[in-house]
Amino acid sequence: MVNVLTEIIINCPRDKVSDYAANPDNAPEWYINIQSALWQTPKPLAVGSKIAFKAQFLGKQLAYVYQIAEYEPGKLLVMRTADGPFPMETTYTWETAEGNATRMTLRNKGNPTGFSMIFAPLMSFIMQRANKKDLKKIKALLERGA
Repeated sequence: MVNVLTEIIINCPRDKVSDYAANPDNAPEWYINIQSALWQTPKPLAVGSKIAFKAQFLGKQLAYVYQIAEYEPGKLLVMRTADGPFPMETTYTWETAEGNATRMTLRNKGNPTGFSMIFAPLMSFIMQRANKKDLKKIKALLERGA
């Protein structure tokens, strides 16, 4: 089992942070490993929306489709994928922090299957490191006015 939780304080209002982070079109700008996001269902984002992502992870090209499982604008976004060797759930939460700042959390959970099970501890470490970089990048983008 992989269960990685990271969080950061972003010095921007919660609505600005959540609107930006929840928009899949912005994912390639702030996710280190994501190269593209392609809507498979009509916009706007809603429960049931599907987005195809292409990413680079551990030197390999990955293509996967996330489906929005839960969405409360400004509070919570849960996406799941069931395809591939590593079914994954990604959750974002946003809370107002002191002043006009936002606490954003990013959680990745999944159960690797087959050969991938052997690498779960290493994958957790690598995902934790990547998630920290992603959150630092979204913080920098939003605090500079993206």
